[in-house]
Amino acid sequence: MTQQTNTIAESNSFIVLDKYLKAWEAGESYQSESDLERELIQDLRNQGYDFVSLGSQQAMLVNIRMQLQALNAVVFNDSEWRRFCEQYLDSPGDSSLDKTRKIHLDYICDFTFDNRQLENIYLIDKNSLVRNKVQIIQQFEQTGTHANRYDVTILVNGLPLVQIELKKRGVAIREAFNQIHRYSKESFNSDNSLFKYLQLFVISNGTDTRYFANTTRRDKNSFDFTMNWAKSDNTLIKDLKDFTATFFQKHTLLNVLFNYSVFDSSQALLVMRPYQIAATERILWKINSSFKAKNWSKPESGGFIWHTTGSGKTLTSFKAARLATELDFIDKVFFVVDRKDLDYQTMKEYQRFSPDSVNGSDNTAGLKRNLDKDDNKIIVTTIQKLNNLMKGEADLPVFHQQVVFIFDECHRSQFGEAQKNLNKKFSRFYQFGFTGTPIFPQNALAAETTASVFGRELHSYVITDAIRDEKVLKFKVDYNDVRPQFKALETESDEKKLSAAESQQAFLHPRRIKEITRY
Repeated sequence: MTQQTNTIAESNSFIVLDKYLKAWEAGESYQSESDLERELIQDLRNQGYDFVSLGSQQAMLVNIRMQLQALNAVVFNDSEWRRFCEQYLDSPGDSSLDKTRKIHLDYICDFTFDNRQLENIYLIDKNSLVRNKVQIIQQFEQTGTHANRYDVTILVNGLPLVQIELKKRGVAIREAFNQIHRYSKESFNSDNSLFKYLQLFVISNGTDTRYFANTTRRDKNSFDFTMNWAKSDNTLIKDLKDFTATFFQKHTLLNVLFNYSVFDSSQALLVMRPYQIAATERILWKINSSFKAKNWSKPESGGFIWHTTGSGKTLTSFKAARLATELDFIDKVFFVVDRKDLDYQTMKEYQRFSPDSVNGSDNTAGLKRNLDKDDNKIIVTTIQKLNNLMKGEADLPVFHQQVVFIFDECHRSQFGEAQKNLNKKFSRFYQFGFTGTPIFPQNALAAETTASVFGRELHSYVITDAIRDEKVLKFKVDYNDVRPQFKALETESDEKKLSAAESQQAFLHPRRIKEITRY
């Protein structure tokens, strides 16, 4: 069995590890698919998963009934259970999207028992993840348009939420991906299939292991959306045994399923990548540790996240903001975007959580209304509106509350007037910035750097990581000496010379533009 590993010394709650010690030797001998499956199941059992044998949909429903009764401390009689299944758990018209909505948004059902007693029946306990029962089954058979047999399925409170498909070492991992695609068309989504509850797929050929969300489009390009697990320094964890020892830790898997997934406004399930989870975890850790040390309103009480352009910073920053609202001691969380960054899709996503909070105008009336609502812990706003509010209001209760600021793009307008006003007005705050282009001393035009404003770097995922992971397009960089007379100017580093009028004229000279265009 692979040795369990401790997370970094500062916290026991990080699921993206700083250190992982491999405590097993790779075997030299051939390993068949059935051997791989047997070893995986044994490793999962060693990590506390219960192995159960279920041969049919009916047996699966019996198991779900037992798990939900235990989770909710209730007992269904047969007619109540039938009614609960037909009306909620397994409604005949449900699609896989309806089932996903039940996991992420509608996981509490108001159910009236035969004695007229109304109870909240939880599918999942999201407040105390350890209360959720995790089980494994293997080789479950199901027939839709074709009969299929699934390798290993992970059940949470009896519901099949994770499907693992294996291929023997040496076979291309894409074959496991194609098999998932075939099962989705042939049997996962057949009538009254409980496998419509699947949230996550894991595919492995032993030497490479990846995960992806159920709503990922499975066309010819969608294999690109599969992800390896990784450590916090972005070192990939690819071998199935290492993946099992880290990703399949029960605490980690449940967090990925319920805390680090987003069912967005376009009805897509997004499962966060390891670097996104690592950044979110470290922000939450920093808020907690700064609060305990009573060390707020300083750069050292916050930090910045350096994630490259195109790596999903907005999802990461918004998830961090949402999870920060769940901290008991935090009164408000400001998620601050630059007006220039607002496109239709992000506006729609923000407004799903906080209606009318971001509308691109500088009017602060809506922002002030949101601040007055006690039940509204998250405030989504633009830097422009926030600055206008601070300039226009002498005193507001929020200026004295425990407040978190998360800036979606911290390299733009946060170093000027808005930052000065924030330090002046708010007395107990923690601020965090996300950027793809941090300002370091060597490239700072003024005295301020990203670290001097926001605090130290908490996590990085830079362009070289993204290119290695094939999450962004590769760069082709070469220099073409377009016109020898412009070469000195193109390598000039003196700011004054570069900003001079003749420099501008030279860069925009028709001959130079013509040569560049021809090239």
